[in-house]
Amino acid sequence: MSIKSVHITNYYHKNSGGISTSFNNLLAAAERHQRYVRLIVPGEAEAVEEVNKFAKIYYVPAKFSPVFDKRYRLLQPWQYMPNDSPIRKILLAEMPDMIEVTDKYTISMLGAMVRIGKFKQLNRPMLVHFSAERMDDNIASFMTKSSFGEWLARRIIGNYTLAIFDFHIANSVYTAQEFYKAYKKEENARRNDWFFNKAWQFFKAPRIPVEERIYVCPRGVNAEVFRADRKNDAVKKAMRERAKIPADSIVLLYAGRISPEKNIGLLPEMMKFLAQDSKHDYRLVVAGAGPQEDFLREETAKNFPGKIIQLGHLDKETLADYYANCDVFVHPNPKEPFGIAPLEAMVSGAPTVAPNSGGILSYATDENAWLMTPTGAEFAKAVREIVENPDLRARKVNNAILTALDNTREKSTDNLFAAYDKMYADFQRRKELFTDIEKAKTYDFSKEVL
Repeated sequence: MSIKSVHITNYYHKNSGGISTSFNNLLAAAERHQRYVRLIVPGEAEAVEEVNKFAKIYYVPAKFSPVFDKRYRLLQPWQYMPNDSPIRKILLAEMPDMIEVTDKYTISMLGAMVRIGKFKQLNRPMLVHFSAERMDDNIASFMTKSSFGEWLARRIIGNYTLAIFDFHIANSVYTAQEFYKAYKKEENARRNDWFFNKAWQFFKAPRIPVEERIYVCPRGVNAEVFRADRKNDAVKKAMRERAKIPADSIVLLYAGRISPEKNIGLLPEMMKFLAQDSKHDYRLVVAGAGPQEDFLREETAKNFPGKIIQLGHLDKETLADYYANCDVFVHPNPKEPFGIAPLEAMVSGAPTVAPNSGGILSYATDENAWLMTPTGAEFAKAVREIVENPDLRARKVNNAILTALDNTREKSTDNLFAAYDKMYADFQRRKELFTDIEKAKTYDFSKEVL
């Protein structure tokens, strides 16, 4: 019998964003697998959306984030802690076998509460934390790039996050590396083992080695929507007219959040080099929104007026057309957790330039993409090579399409459901090691588990 799962996240925009895309894929797969999946997300008003016979979305009223990306609403602890709170009511109505939290901040305490017995009516479901991005990268993007930021992330992940959930899933090996760096002794030479052990005892952590509780489940691309056969002259002409780009210009495309964690500053740096090119007129179309929109406009006006065109958020069909009809796709983030946009571009037949690091290395190689040191000069060099070397371009694009077709959303969700089932079987088989909070109070985690 399939397990019923409830998934909770703050990072959900119905029609945009890699995390949202992944959840939409999961909800669609629920019907294909005939297993019940529920998603709880923040919304403007309380509502329930029936996605299909097996999947539904609960919207819980929430205010916009006061910091960072203010487009996102945030579920807060008081929405699941009190007895009459909305999330608690949903959980009690659904009685899930598994609760998955995709958040390291305001929702994460739910895992600790279930773990220590504050939701006894739920009969102790399996607790899963899905890591869609690294905390150390978030702190570096929004707070501080100093060594203190990395230290803080390791302490939170190591002393708290790893302790309060039964299992942890990462969307790439790159994202999962943060788990290992947070708990392994050789990565934390000056860690206070006494405090570490006390934290795990306080949170009643599982008495099972951490490496047995970590899974990597990459995301997948919707190859039915994003396709190379969308390439045609009419769409190409319409795209250029909308962006007010001359017919003979080279069109570059970036799709994603215009936000610090995406390393947006690399885009104008690249365009400074391309703007000096005497052979071709390069234009960059930016599809997306975010807190650095004004920064990008100011850099464009100051250095190369008209060369970067911001179109805002594009619907899925339009974006799919633009992927297939741009000349080059550029992705600037060297610390991308996974990167669904580059995979969408690759399956659409767009030559893709990206950094030679991060989660995109789950699928991107030198045989199917241009993986470069993330500098303006190197990205500009790759763009010029794509334009001037048609044989190399054709070979890499063909390889990219084949790679992407081996990383579809169907294969991804099949793999994810299989991981859930494997974890749940382990949870049932060794349940006492996961749930006996009395033994966890005196267990020596520093010696036995780590």
